[in-house]
Amino acid sequence: MKMLKRLRLLLLACLLCPSLVWAQGNTGAAPEQLTLEQCVDYALQNRAQVEQALLDEAIGRREINVNLAGWFPQISANYGGTKNLKLQQQPFGDQVITLGRKYTSNVLLEATQTLYSSDLLLASKASRFTKEQLQQNITNTKINTVVEVSKAYYDILLSKEQLTILNENLARQQKQYSDAQSRYEVGLVDKTDYQRAAITLGNIRSDIKRAQEAIKAKSAYLKQLMGFPVEQEIDLQYDYNIMQQLVLVDTTEILNFANRIELQQLQTQRELLKLNESYYKWSMLPTVSAYVNYNWLYFNNEFADLYNQAYPTSGAGLQISLPIFQGTKRIQNLKIAKLRQERLDVEVEEARRAINTEYQEALASYKADYYEWTTLRNNVELAQEVYDVIKLQYDEGIVPYINLIVAETELRTTQINYYNALFNLMASKLDYQRAIGNIDIN
Repeated sequence: MKMLKRLRLLLLACLLCPSLVWAQGNTGAAPEQLTLEQCVDYALQNRAQVEQALLDEAIGRREINVNLAGWFPQISANYGGTKNLKLQQQPFGDQVITLGRKYTSNVLLEATQTLYSSDLLLASKASRFTKEQLQQNITNTKINTVVEVSKAYYDILLSKEQLTILNENLARQQKQYSDAQSRYEVGLVDKTDYQRAAITLGNIRSDIKRAQEAIKAKSAYLKQLMGFPVEQEIDLQYDYNIMQQLVLVDTTEILNFANRIELQQLQTQRELLKLNESYYKWSMLPTVSAYVNYNWLYFNNEFADLYNQAYPTSGAGLQISLPIFQGTKRIQNLKIAKLRQERLDVEVEEARRAINTEYQEALASYKADYYEWTTLRNNVELAQEVYDVIKLQYDEGIVPYINLIVAETELRTTQINYYNALFNLMASKLDYQRAIGNIDIN
């Protein structure tokens, strides 16, 4: 009955406070084991560079609003007060008349509305391209994040696989060392066999220690790229069978320069430079604004009675400001704007050449790494067969111990080279996908 009562209370809590139950179950902690997709997703949410790019976009949008605020009415209030130490005197015939009062003050309330301004027109037209520029900066940061996190992920897996191979080799070598020592003790072989085994054993332990320390350093780097908590351990989940199925990529795809974010950024910059050129043409037009004000004036010879009586004035009008001559300033700025566009055209062409070079290098690296990977995949099987045969021959006393050491070294080297080729191939695939502008950031 107590258990049934608890279940009813729990069900009631779920119905009445689902958000509380969800909050307790969703603490925001990262899962114990992370796949590559989870590492990338985590980095896209938590990496410092991504957060900074998002904040830059938020700041940029606020700055756009600041620049466009000039289209709204501008209302201001001004207060002034004066004690006239010497009043103005004016002769009228034979008399000298003193004008004004000892104390004066005024309160001015004024509203202005800009009807046309070259600066505000530029801000309005440039706002769309500025927003695109900010969004493109986020996209570029995310693309770099995907590539860098993926490569760091593969680098850790490579070190872990090397460590696995070394541990397996260490177990075999320890058994061989024990066997060689036993054979020496019964007089079947001389002591050089187990001495060589001891040397090999020491070298393997040294390699294991190096691999373990490398994994720590590489894990710290991956945490940095992901924005992962430093205090929390990171464990990676991976499946080599699935990874081997993902090495293939369509190398017949035609390079489309428009897919590269770098060229998209340059195109947006070009639009802004065109607007900048137009701005210097618009600056030859007048600035037009309307205004209305209300001014309370106060006069009195006694400060205590200054604000007893107000003499208000009010007015409305139109202001037109036309810069007639500025010493060729506008003409020079217009020429500078055109030269900057020409410079950007050169930069775009250079970027296209650099992208093409990057594409060709990435394609060549991928093809070479793919060929090396398929070759080493076959070599691993051959090296394993050779080692098995020589191990059997050594156990039967047919071949010397040095042959077994060579076969085991070749097997270990071939296995490590195979996984090194696999991860190089995955990195080359990333470089190729980035070169053709095909990195998925969604």
